[in-house]
Amino acid sequence: MNARGALGEYGERLAARLLAEAGMTVLERNWRGGRTGEIDIVARDGDVLVVCEVKTRRAASFEHPMAAVTPAKAERLRGLAERWVQEHGGAPPGGVRLDVVGVLLPERGAPVVEHARGVA
Repeated sequence: MNARGALGEYGERLAARLLAEAGMTVLERNWRGGRTGEIDIVARDGDVLVVCEVKTRRAASFEHPMAAVTPAKAERLRGLAERWVQEHGGAPPGGVRLDVVGVLLPERGAPVVEHARGVA
């Protein structure tokens, strides 16, 4: 794994921990929907299925991690969420929500992890 992959994996571990601490159940990580892409984290929040995109950046980078989720990326995530639901028996009673977790790694100190619910 290269440095970028290791950075992303670290951010995803932090995000999964944050979601679990918020009372969610992580169902899957890095689910691949064929050639269309990957869902970083699939979780349950009560009766809602949560499809979560994780973006990790070093503090010196130009843009905030959450700014990396463009409308095109959000649309691709919606398609992946539909595919996941079809392959896993249908949508739960509470429906599907798209969340983003942004992880910012400062040069010193603890990572800053932000969770935005229902962003797309």
